[in-house]
Amino acid sequence: MAEQRKKMTLPMLFKKVAEGKPITWLTCYDYPTAHLQEQAGVDMILVGDSLGMTMLGFDSTLPVTMDDMIRHTAAVRRGAPTAWVIGDMPYMSYQPSVESAIRNAGRFMAETGCDSIKLEGGAEMADRIYGIAKAGIPAMGHLGLTPQSVSSLGGFKLQGKGATQAKKIIDDAKALEEAGAFCILLELVPDRVCQLITERANNCIIMSLGSGPHAHGQLLIYHDAFALYPKFKPRMAKVFADAGKVIREGLESYVKEVSDKTFPQPENWFGMTDEEYNELKKMLD
Repeated sequence: MAEQRKKMTLPMLFKKVAEGKPITWLTCYDYPTAHLQEQAGVDMILVGDSLGMTMLGFDSTLPVTMDDMIRHTAAVRRGAPTAWVIGDMPYMSYQPSVESAIRNAGRFMAETGCDSIKLEGGAEMADRIYGIAKAGIPAMGHLGLTPQSVSSLGGFKLQGKGATQAKKIIDDAKALEEAGAFCILLELVPDRVCQLITERANNCIIMSLGSGPHAHGQLLIYHDAFALYPKFKPRMAKVFADAGKVIREGLESYVKEVSDKTFPQPENWFGMTDEEYNELKKMLD
């Protein structure tokens, strides 16, 4: 990004949709990575509860807390001041009631400076979307593979491949849009289902994560896109640069050079003048 861009806003995102320009979206969990994404010109950044797996080493997103999300989202906001930053509502921060959803969405906005929040679930969560939006907080939905419900979905796998399940996802998308969602993420649904939802959206941005090219933009998990997550590589992820390999090779070089006593070199430390050193020695005698 050659020059400082303007702060991304909802009208700017909808303008991109109207002009047929795809929206770029990545996950991010820390300040230095957010700074790099800001420099690259990424439109939207999701501070996802996926940090439970990619950053904290859990096997699922369920252990992630509001305090975890607040800390990481605030760091990302500081690193990416102009991107549209979304805070991901963690497990049980919104499911119990509309009141808890509004309160925790408000925490995100007040304590992190993020631009919007995201929550998982279909028509059963429409009242949460409605309440949050009525409170003046831009709210985003998430359908298809919803990791907080992975046990009931039967694992991390394609959702909506049958007509009946696909119809429910389409109906859920319309319910969330009518409740006031400005955007809906479709994760791991068939491309034609994503296309149908995108074509039927009237005032809602539809984003794809592994759901084909017909949405208004694309999301990838940063650690998948740059080979930084060691446990597995999802099919929908393209590795744009093998940062994991570069970092690993750098670490191996560091270990070797310290072990071989070739690091540090004089340019890597600071010295003291002979005069001051001799004076110090006198003080110690």
